[in-house]
Amino acid sequence: MYFEGVAGRLPRQFGLKGDCVAIEPGIFVGGGDEAYGTPQELLLGYGNRHGLIAGATGTGKTVTLQILAEGFSAAGVPVFLSDVKGDLSGIGMAGSADHKLHDAFMARAQTIGLDLEYSNFPVTFWDLFGKKGHPVRTTVAEMGPLLISRLLELTDAQEGVINVAFRLADDESLPMYDLKDLRAMLTFIAENASEISTTYGLVSTRSIGAIQRRLLVLENQGGDNLFGEPALDLADMMQVDVEGRGRINILAADQLMGAPRLYSTFLLWLLSELFEELPEVGNPDKPKLVFFFDEAHLLFDGAPKALVDKVEQVVRLIRSKGVGVFFVTQKPADVPDDVLAQLGNRVQHALRVFTPRDQRDLKLAAQTYRGNPRFSTEEAITQVGTGEAVTSFLEQKGIPGVVERTLIRPPSSQLGPIDAETRATLMAASPVAGKYEARFDRDSAYERLLARAEAAAKEVAEAEAAEARAESQQREFNSARRYDGGRVAQSTKRKSSRSSDSVGEAFAKSFARQLGTKSGQALVRGILGSFFKSR
Repeated sequence: MYFEGVAGRLPRQFGLKGDCVAIEPGIFVGGGDEAYGTPQELLLGYGNRHGLIAGATGTGKTVTLQILAEGFSAAGVPVFLSDVKGDLSGIGMAGSADHKLHDAFMARAQTIGLDLEYSNFPVTFWDLFGKKGHPVRTTVAEMGPLLISRLLELTDAQEGVINVAFRLADDESLPMYDLKDLRAMLTFIAENASEISTTYGLVSTRSIGAIQRRLLVLENQGGDNLFGEPALDLADMMQVDVEGRGRINILAADQLMGAPRLYSTFLLWLLSELFEELPEVGNPDKPKLVFFFDEAHLLFDGAPKALVDKVEQVVRLIRSKGVGVFFVTQKPADVPDDVLAQLGNRVQHALRVFTPRDQRDLKLAAQTYRGNPRFSTEEAITQVGTGEAVTSFLEQKGIPGVVERTLIRPPSSQLGPIDAETRATLMAASPVAGKYEARFDRDSAYERLLARAEAAAKEVAEAEAAEARAESQQREFNSARRYDGGRVAQSTKRKSSRSSDSVGEAFAKSFARQLGTKSGQALVRGILGSFFKSR
């Protein structure tokens, strides 16, 4: 499938028949010219100059994607691709002579001069929902406010609130890993809106409520599976097997396509992470990773200008990181011009022209190719059949190749999906088996804000209890009995009567007891008689 750059016979399952000399190693895509006998190759040294695979439904885009993935893998280049229809899992199994298209494949291989041998390729399956592959996750913090806002389809005002949440989380050391952390931050902002607005700008509780509702919609679509830990380690997507072949990472996207905004945002995040984390490598002999973005129109539909500018920046600069990006879509017009201008390697399958707009798109597509005097590019794009395409690959010094009608080579791996049992077997043998299956929840914004709230509630409860005790003591003090003469007030009548008897009080009690006797009465009469005589 690819040249080694030296004279000699090519590996039979990876290239053409016979002896040949290749100036640079490349991937054999198919046979061109009128008899389909001229090799059409994608040079590995220009694999990071990006590419486009376009064509109407049913024209062979998926097979082209499959044979390019095989070629990069055989050259030792890891690949990432999304399996939108569920039929790319067959890359993990070798093709078979029992397949219904075996005879057609062999006839095509004979036509283009390919000695076809079936072979399987190392694959790693991924799935946001964890059903058809290893779970793949990121954190809210890694996704960032721009992509979160895109994912939730927020207005400018609501995006401003998201930016406040991220900034406040950084300033307050409140890491956000999953959606409950983001929810907790938004609740905290709503409860402290007046104080936060003075520092970070006005935040509206109505905007916060709208964001919370959008988060609920995302959770109903299964988007909460995307956020959490363990987060994806990009190194796990850039592995080679023991034979030196690059692993082909296949994202199960058939269910994910039910939430197209989630699908496109995840792939854009992954592309952005590669751009931010990988080192500069200049112009390598072959890419470090090739990224296929299927259903690429979903990335740009309704995207704000800031997001489109970010995509253009990433595509333009990521090639220096050794990453090649191939957009797969129905029409070149699905991709903005500034991005389309960065795509040097092109495979254009048939376009169907039914409307005036289709006619305009066809003309624009034809004008982007370097013309071939043998045929009209515009006519060729409408005439090529299934499995055939109009191709143009970068040549020496990055010059676009002359457009050519090309019969695409058949795949070496199985065409079509594998069964669930085979998938489970391949997943069990994966180098990342067991690494991402079990989630864990670290101390983060949710737990820290909850701890703050509990501490504040405890403090309030203690203050209220202290106040209640003080009021009780004051009431007791106000209602207690107090005596003159500087004596200490007593809190109970019984205690004061027992502890405060004076000498006079004792005498009075004794006198009263004496009045009840005859001697006491005689004593009183004597005292009174003496008193009146003296008067």
